[in-house]
Amino acid sequence: MGDEGGAPVPSPQQARAQASAITSGRAAPESEISPTSRLRTLFDRPRLSPGQRRIAQYLIEHLTEAAFLSITDLADRVGVSQPSVTRFASAVGFSGYPALREQLQAIALGGRGGSAAEEYRGNELQAAVDAEIENLENLRRDFADADRVIDVGRKLAASAPLTVLGLRISVSLAEYFAYAARRVHPDVRLVTRGGTVAYDALLQSREAGGTWVLAFSMPRHAHETLGAVRVARGAGLKVALITDLALGPVVDEADVTFATGTGSRLVFDSYAAPGVMCAALLQAMTDADPERTQARLEEYEQVADQHQFFLRD
Repeated sequence: MGDEGGAPVPSPQQARAQASAITSGRAAPESEISPTSRLRTLFDRPRLSPGQRRIAQYLIEHLTEAAFLSITDLADRVGVSQPSVTRFASAVGFSGYPALREQLQAIALGGRGGSAAEEYRGNELQAAVDAEIENLENLRRDFADADRVIDVGRKLAASAPLTVLGLRISVSLAEYFAYAARRVHPDVRLVTRGGTVAYDALLQSREAGGTWVLAFSMPRHAHETLGAVRVARGAGLKVALITDLALGPVVDEADVTFATGTGSRLVFDSYAAPGVMCAALLQAMTDADPERTQARLEEYEQVADQHQFFLRD
């Protein structure tokens, strides 16, 4: 397509690819790092037992409230004994639970922009939006240093084929990523069925020369996802994971994890932050090979115009 007597008019995707390359930058000061990232760093050092992982995950998911709980209340909420909480505090480097709670309170108060009353103001739908805004603000802090996103985007772009894995509720995010990635990557293989079907697809991808899998694991986290990630690693594939988890067995199996919050205020979760994470990795993939990106986008626009894929706006 083009204007009258002029050069072809780029599609929105082509224009964005030309103008919005990710730039690397220094990490933000510690006060700007998201509370989730600070807790992930705090709890990631030791190899925690399953019970200790449950405590860590509860603290990450309920920081604002959990930071002010007594040891008895925290143990009751998580479903563990009080000595288990004490051992957890010691395992992550503190003299006891009071010292850990003091640190949690500092993180919670430092990461919030308003009071508890402000958080719960409005109806339930507004509260759900507020929670997603907080997830996006945390993601924005994580993006202060874009080097990791840039690096993984390059690796995904170089993997041919590139496998995208999403099972059960995670299918929608995997389909979105794969649909967009096919515009700029020559061989994207989408896996949305678990069990032996996923295993077969992953093994074929490795045999065809693939080096990376991008996997999604959103709550509730499926056993099939963990099994598929393990098969991928066993076959020699590297795994990049987008999930809401900072700790857990799926995270342990991944080579790199992007932990993003999900909206859990309503009956079904919402995925504002994971969606932005997808778009960021897609941008990094386009930046990795600008010439291939432009060539593929131009070819796609010609096909779309020829077959009238889209309505004229």
